[in-house]
Amino acid sequence: MDREWGSKPGSGGAASAQNEAIDRRERLRRLALETIDLAKDPYFMRNHLGSYECKLCLTLHNNEGNYLAHTQGKRHQTNLAKRAAREAKEAPAQPQPHKRKVEPRKSVKIGRPGYRVTKQFDPETKQRSLLFQIEYPEIEDLVKPRHRFMSSFEQRVQSFDKRYQYLLFAANPYEIIAFKVPSTEIDKSTPKFFSHWDPDSKMFTLQLYFKSKPPEANKPPSAPAANNTTTTGAPPRPLPPPPQAPPPPPPPPQGMPPGPPRGPPGSIPPPPPTMGNGPRPMPPGGALPVPPPPPVGSGTMANFTLGNQMGRPPVMLPPQGFPGQQMPGQGVRMPPPPPNMGQ
Repeated sequence: MDREWGSKPGSGGAASAQNEAIDRRERLRRLALETIDLAKDPYFMRNHLGSYECKLCLTLHNNEGNYLAHTQGKRHQTNLAKRAAREAKEAPAQPQPHKRKVEPRKSVKIGRPGYRVTKQFDPETKQRSLLFQIEYPEIEDLVKPRHRFMSSFEQRVQSFDKRYQYLLFAANPYEIIAFKVPSTEIDKSTPKFFSHWDPDSKMFTLQLYFKSKPPEANKPPSAPAANNTTTTGAPPRPLPPPPQAPPPPPPPPQGMPPGPPRGPPGSIPPPPPTMGNGPRPMPPGGALPVPPPPPVGSGTMANFTLGNQMGRPPVMLPPQGFPGQQMPGQGVRMPPPPPNMGQ
């Protein structure tokens, strides 16, 4: 049997109006908690009893959902409008700042002006200066040329270079011209730095002096110390004296030939010069050299040495002195007679 009214079997009874209101308020509370942050509400307060109060309307609420439903009600919205009107009436009227909008002046440029640059040097102060003369024959009435200094990092025309700066001149309707000058400090004292505009000749003159560098900057760099180390703050050590030549040798005695040149002290003396048939010089030790063995025969046998071609050992000669000379600690030893080579 179909029923056209009431609830379906097993689904419970139909919800009353009170239950539907409770369910609606619960859904609104969950939705409000997702979109509204109660921590930022200046009128939301929780008291010591665990309930919630509205400081604007002075109402008491049992939970957060009840407070959110109150904020959407007519009473809370009316109190908000009243407070906003009262604060706007009591607050003094503050004048709005007047912003002056300056529009760039649009003028047609007619080209670059003529100019003349003169380099000068003051021999007394050792300062270099520049004299600029800019001609503006078609300058506008009641307009005076202007100038300014610009850093290399401020302009966007050329690459950056900290060694230079720019001096700009401007006057309508001419284009702005700039001069690239050294980035040295400028002496802006009254007699040296001046500018003058002559309205009759339509010429703008400017003169500037560069400050001279301190004398320390012109000094050559000091020589490095030993082992590539430099000392800061300590006085430089004096240089050693130059080496002196050795004294000349004493003159040889009369009757003796001049000896070979002597070397520096401590060096080995050079060997004695080879002499032809004359007497040989005495060695430094005083001992005579060992003489060669006497030649045997004549002709081709004069340079024959004993024992070299006969298979015999050579004859041992005394260590020093002449043959037959007695040495300390030795007896007299006569050399053996030479063999007869003719037999």
